[in-house]
Amino acid sequence: MRHWTGRQWLTAAAGTAAALVVLGVPAVLIPNGLFTREIDPTWWSYPVWAATSVLSGLLLATYVRTGPRDRAPADAPGPGRTGLGGTVLSWFAIGCPVCNKLVLSALGTSGALTWFAPLQPVLAAVGPVLLAAALRSRLRAQRACRVGAPA
Repeated sequence: MRHWTGRQWLTAAAGTAAALVVLGVPAVLIPNGLFTREIDPTWWSYPVWAATSVLSGLLLATYVRTGPRDRAPADAPGPGRTGLGGTVLSWFAIGCPVCNKLVLSALGTSGALTWFAPLQPVLAAVGPVLLAAALRSRLRAQRACRVGAPA
């Protein structure tokens, strides 16, 4: 990341800010009038939210073209899926267990509290790890496939 351009750092900052809003508003970690939360957030929801947002912004910045000949490798779909999976797991982890319509429709209210709520800390641990793995993979690919300036 030492060799990143200003454009990449700007993208990372904008991506982080966007992730903070996109994840924080529905999870009501950012108080708002659009969504309500029946169960207060856990103490670890805020650090997971912050870590997920920063890692998502940094991962997004790895997809920014830095020059006319710079392209993402065509055979590297893994990091994108891993990053998306990490973000989705983190979103499920920080959200209210009984406010999530997908969880409620699958498990019901008692199932959400009995089965899903105890699973949220595991999701909170796995989500950022997947994002970090995707970021590491993308950064390694950038370092290995560095495109030099035309002579």
